[in-house]
Amino acid sequence: MSVEIEVVPEPARACAAMMVGAGADSGHIVLAGGSTPRAANEEFVAAVQAAGVDLTGTTFWFGDERCVPPEDDRSNFKMVRQSLLAPLGEDAIGRVVRMAGELGHSEGAEAYERELTAAGPPNFDLLLLGIGPDGHTASMFPGQESLSERSRLIVGVPEAGLEPFVPRISMTLPAIGLARQVVVLASGDSKADAIATAFGPNAKPRPEVPSSMLAVHAKQVTVLTDPAAAARL
Repeated sequence: MSVEIEVVPEPARACAAMMVGAGADSGHIVLAGGSTPRAANEEFVAAVQAAGVDLTGTTFWFGDERCVPPEDDRSNFKMVRQSLLAPLGEDAIGRVVRMAGELGHSEGAEAYERELTAAGPPNFDLLLLGIGPDGHTASMFPGQESLSERSRLIVGVPEAGLEPFVPRISMTLPAIGLARQVVVLASGDSKADAIATAFGPNAKPRPEVPSSMLAVHAKQVTVLTDPAAAARL
């Protein structure tokens, strides 16, 4: 278990290069919601198209989802469809396994758990995460029960800790621990306190800062941050 912090001018571009590496090897990639992951998706599409990377053996999973229909603007799947899936085209991608947020947090979580169980569960090659200003990651919010879950890979989250205040479906820490490499993306000064608290020199794993617990459960964590988000490290 190790955490490496890389301060780069464009975290999204650096992440996209890692996504290309995993995708070119018919890997399993777990996608995230958020503005910086969206930018990473767009950079990934450009790199794939420029290099002619074959993604027909690649599987895309989701780390969390809001419990809304897939056409809702709050849906992580809609964001991924717009920024990655549609530009590449359905025939260019092996498999996309979305979380059915429209089923609700409980039934949707159970359905995705079955998908993961049927897949092995998979050993993810690359798992992308964002980080909130409160230190949350995926849809695991400070102090919530999801952080103490150790037997399930997916949980329903009845109450979100930040906007949009809709129920969620989220991977758990044991699910994240299946990944060969975890990448946390952060951009902008609004994330500086969270990055410092979760990954700085005085960071300790604690449920009040969910991202800080990644170091205990993940095999390899790379934090890709721009100078503004790294300002308080």
